[in-house]
Amino acid sequence: MIPSLQESPLYAMANPASIAFFGASNNYGAMGTNILQSVLSLGYAGRLYPVHPKEKRVMNLPAYGDVADLPEVPDLAFIVLPTDIVIPTIEACGRKGIRRAIIVSAGFNELGEKGRALQQELLAAARRHGLRFTGPNCIGVVNPHWKLNATFLPYEGRPGFIGIASQSGSFVTQMFNYLDRFGLGFSTGFSLGNEADIDLVDGLAYLGACPHTKVIALYVESIRRGRAFIETARAVAVRKPIVAFYVGGSEEGKRACFSHTGALAGSDRLYDGIFRQSGIIRAGSIEEMFDFCYALGAAKAMGGNRLLIQTHSGGPGAAAADAAGRAGLKLPKLAGETLEKLAPYVPRTGSSANPIDLTYTKNPLDYFYSIPDILLHDQETDALLVYFLASAGMVRRALEGLGVQKEEVALHAEKIIADQCKAVASLAEKHPKPLIGFSFLTRENPFIRGLQDLGVPVLAGPERAARALGAMAAYASLRKKLL
Repeated sequence: MIPSLQESPLYAMANPASIAFFGASNNYGAMGTNILQSVLSLGYAGRLYPVHPKEKRVMNLPAYGDVADLPEVPDLAFIVLPTDIVIPTIEACGRKGIRRAIIVSAGFNELGEKGRALQQELLAAARRHGLRFTGPNCIGVVNPHWKLNATFLPYEGRPGFIGIASQSGSFVTQMFNYLDRFGLGFSTGFSLGNEADIDLVDGLAYLGACPHTKVIALYVESIRRGRAFIETARAVAVRKPIVAFYVGGSEEGKRACFSHTGALAGSDRLYDGIFRQSGIIRAGSIEEMFDFCYALGAAKAMGGNRLLIQTHSGGPGAAAADAAGRAGLKLPKLAGETLEKLAPYVPRTGSSANPIDLTYTKNPLDYFYSIPDILLHDQETDALLVYFLASAGMVRRALEGLGVQKEEVALHAEKIIADQCKAVASLAEKHPKPLIGFSFLTRENPFIRGLQDLGVPVLAGPERAARALGAMAAYASLRKKLL
């Protein structure tokens, strides 16, 4: 049973109406100052109360010498302080009535026996006051839908549909720019750090209930509450896909995880079993995790593992077919009815085998609507993968060749590309099967950008797209077992 969003201990951390901020100053090189600047830069609309023993104003905000002096009890305390004053600060917050905190400060469990003892003292202090917290040794939280970025790096992307719970803090922030390259963003992202109190299970439960989150990413170094994790994941995975990237499987990985957060990692085989039992898709890399999240969150659900590939270039089509086979996908022959409908569109130089290689079509716009529409109607397929090569330069050159006046070429090219994008997006919306694109072009190309902005996932290359479709088929299979 997944608790409601408001019942989660993370709710006030991701949606605070007011924040007491410890560790920000007028020193712009300090981490606390940088994090407060991130909060202000994204346009957070709540009330901010910097607490500083000397400064009367911090970053042009009224500052308070003691948490007891605040004019209200804030929803959240954000703590970026030296290790030796974190526990007294938590005690003071508890006495004030604050019941949620994010502790960025490090120097606890990750530093060995002395640090572990200190972390236990921290937890005891918080529990005396009924205060729940993330960290220590975390980086904060981001919720673009609440205009909250309480992390070290600026968030310049859009609010998105990918939720993440991560045992690495900087991993969350360093993905801001990466996701923006695909027109993507986080719904909510939690850095959990050492997980002295709130852990991966709590993050998973919150994101499972979050209305902005369509797919969940987990960066995992260890799972501390195995039974609770499996039960929560199984309850969530029936409703939303979960993709995990686990980094502690090798001896080198185990050592790195322990020095990072004090986590005790387990074997790859153990985590493979945990993820399968939980209905979780395992990614082999950070890049792959977000490819899987992109496809699972943006496209329609996949019912099986049968794939059609549409291309106008043999090499990319063959590469996609090979990658699809390696990802566990089947490439069926087209049904007779489909072949009959497709015949008028396939030139003599083309192929109606799968991949469907059109080489060239008399009406280029057929490639973006009529042909994929026929293929998506095929009863022997569960998904369509399309290679997209169109570029503004190609369109402009064609228009110039047709004698269009130079001053009108750019305007006509923009309209043609927009029409192509809308045609593909309308198909993706119309059909119950997923339509995924792949291309060697990026968002710098207006056609790729237009498709992605209209919700059509376009991945970077045939191999990455095929592996993402393999993950979609695997999720469909896992979900059936959980129902």
